Amino acid sequence: MSGPRALEDDPVSFQDKTLTCKDCGQEFIWTAGEQEFYASRGLQNAPTRCPADRAARRAQGGGRGGGGGGYGGGGGGGGGYNGGGGGYGGGQREMFTATCSNCGREARVPFQPRGDKPVYCSDCFEQRRPARRY
Repeated sequence: MSGPRALEDDPVSFQDKTLTCKDCGQEFIWTAGEQEFYASRGLQNAPTRCPADRAARRAQGGGRGGGGGGYGGGGGGGGGYNGGGGGYGGGQREMFTATCSNCGREARVPFQPRGDKPVYCSDCFEQRRPARRY
C-alpha cells in the first residue's frame, strides 16, 4: 500500500536506547516513551545529557535565554524594572543605569540603552503604559 494511508497503518515503534551523558560520562536509558514525546514535539535530536544533568542545567538557568514566564518559581524578564531573574529561574539580571527621558531622574533598566529610543524610570514607565486588560 502506498500514499498517506500506509503511514497511518504502520506506526513508528520506539525502543529504549542506551546513551552516554556528555557531562558526566554515565550511560542512561532514553526510553521509548521519551522518544515518542520528543517526536510528538517535533524534536529530532536525542538528548546529550542524562536526566540528572539536564535537571541541574535547568536549575542553573543554562542553555536558555531570558524571556517571559519561567517555569515554577522562575521569574521571567517582565514586570517592571526591579531586577528579577532571567527565564527558567536563571541568575540575577544585569541592570544598567540611564537618565529618564521624561523626568531626568536615574533609571535602572534591564537592557543596555542605545540612545535612539527614550528610556523611562519605573514611575514614568508605569504612567505611560496603557491600562492592562484582563
